[in-house]
Amino acid sequence: MTDLLPAPGLTGLLLGATPPGVYRLPPADTTPRVVSLAAEADWRGATLRLGGVTTKTAFLDRCATDLEFPEWFGRNWDALADCLTDLSWWREEGKARGYLVLAEEWTAFRKAAPKDARTAEAIFGDAVDYWAGEESPLAVLLG
Repeated sequence: MTDLLPAPGLTGLLLGATPPGVYRLPPADTTPRVVSLAAEADWRGATLRLGGVTTKTAFLDRCATDLEFPEWFGRNWDALADCLTDLSWWREEGKARGYLVLAEEWTAFRKAAPKDARTAEAIFGDAVDYWAGEESPLAVLLG
């Protein structure tokens, strides 16, 4: 099980006081608040909407759509790892202080597809570790 985002919470993550990681989003933090704070801190954020997602196929399809993955995304676990360790598809003009993926309704997905959720969480963790030493890290919040 992933740890809850530690104090000082989202602000600490965005300002560098809390190391990037895969964290459970505190219940008091809402998607609009997370997106707004990330933008204010010059982080690029994306929301992965997992409502109604109960299978690996649906999860990967939702990643492709919500995260706006490139055409070459192969809709398998290896391709998910590739997209998360090659963020060229996400970069825009200018430099971001970091990249943030917010996975909404993670608990429901984990209950519906526990094995797939564990695999996805491991891939998220590997991607976060990959970017940890870089100027623009990746963090994942499981809501």
